[in-house]
Amino acid sequence: MKVKVLGSGTSTGVPLIGCDCKVCISQNPKNKRLRPSILIEEKGVNCLIDTTPDLRTQALNFNVKKIDCVFYTHTHADHLHGIDDLRIFNYIQKGSIPVFASENDIKTITTKFDYIFKKEKLLSSKPDLIPNIIDKKLEFKGLTFLSIPIYHGYDLINGYRLKTLAYLTDISKIPESSLELLEGLDALMIDALRYQKHPTHLSVEEAINISGILKPSKTYLIHMSHKIDYEEIKKALPPNIIPSYDGLEFEI
Repeated sequence: MKVKVLGSGTSTGVPLIGCDCKVCISQNPKNKRLRPSILIEEKGVNCLIDTTPDLRTQALNFNVKKIDCVFYTHTHADHLHGIDDLRIFNYIQKGSIPVFASENDIKTITTKFDYIFKKEKLLSSKPDLIPNIIDKKLEFKGLTFLSIPIYHGYDLINGYRLKTLAYLTDISKIPESSLELLEGLDALMIDALRYQKHPTHLSVEEAINISGILKPSKTYLIHMSHKIDYEEIKKALPPNIIPSYDGLEFEI
């Protein structure tokens, strides 16, 4: 299984508009962070998690030419609002793309972007997407995906597990029942917004603590804000905890 980080940043991206802090003006490319998303390739199947507003840029930057399915963690703008860019992949692949999310999120997606899912034809083009509800477990082209309920503030959203990879973005707390679904991981990708506490995201310290509980072989910090400098955090972390950056690739 191959994993590519398309975006390692938070909702604002890094650099932040109008900010002249040392991270935002840094020339280190690993301090340039698009909105949070990954691409998983397994058995010739390309699975995208979330369609950020930066999807077009991510696809061009990292030569993404095929998307077989999309899994949505939740429907905040930084995880959803690049959905229209999927239509280019419809053209390339000459077929529809299934999208998977919780029941409530499918309702939100099909309502917020109703023009995509209406059956009548438009004068202009639109994505060809097939909405599907994922509840606990789902099989797609021989791959088994588990939805991992996690808290994003007061909201319960989806993390995902595929084999020994888990992707937990926008997380503030893991329910006890979900901890059992996260045993035996080779790679944990987990929200680490900043060093200070936040009401809807994990801090770096909190992410490290969860890594210590789950004991994956490697932990990758994601969804990082402009409060985190790549080189500084890399030096401070133990060897098995790795700060992600846009374009990072690894295999499991």
